[in-house]
Amino acid sequence: MSTSSIFTTPVTVEEINSTQIIEGQMARHLGIEMVDVDESSMTARMPVDHRTIQRIGILHGGASLALAETVGSIAASYCVNRDTHFIVGQEINANHIRPVHQGYVYARATPLHLGKSSHVWDIKITGEEGKLVCVSRFTVAVLRKPETA
Repeated sequence: MSTSSIFTTPVTVEEINSTQIIEGQMARHLGIEMVDVDESSMTARMPVDHRTIQRIGILHGGASLALAETVGSIAASYCVNRDTHFIVGQEINANHIRPVHQGYVYARATPLHLGKSSHVWDIKITGEEGKLVCVSRFTVAVLRKPETA
């Protein structure tokens, strides 16, 4: 990993998929998986299927937000000292641009701000053909872990 990486902890797609997206949690239930990590972003994908569509057969907006928050949270957690700090979501918003009926959607999270006490992430969700589906902005608080005796 290059020294110019935003991630303070070494990270691989395989490590995230085996330790961060675990059985019994929302991301696993929705079929979310990490597909790419580079020096300045993370990308996850989610199927558009019976778990993620709404009643008229298109991607549910809430599923898009779950995907955005998942990739943003995981990315943010690798930008802090994981021994001393953790992150929690503070605010998320989204603009839904176009419907998706099937296949996969891809969410790429890139930081707009990486501060000591908060991060702001830009998350763009696209369909398999690369067209923009949803734009989300996600803010996390960076908190210090409680001291243990």
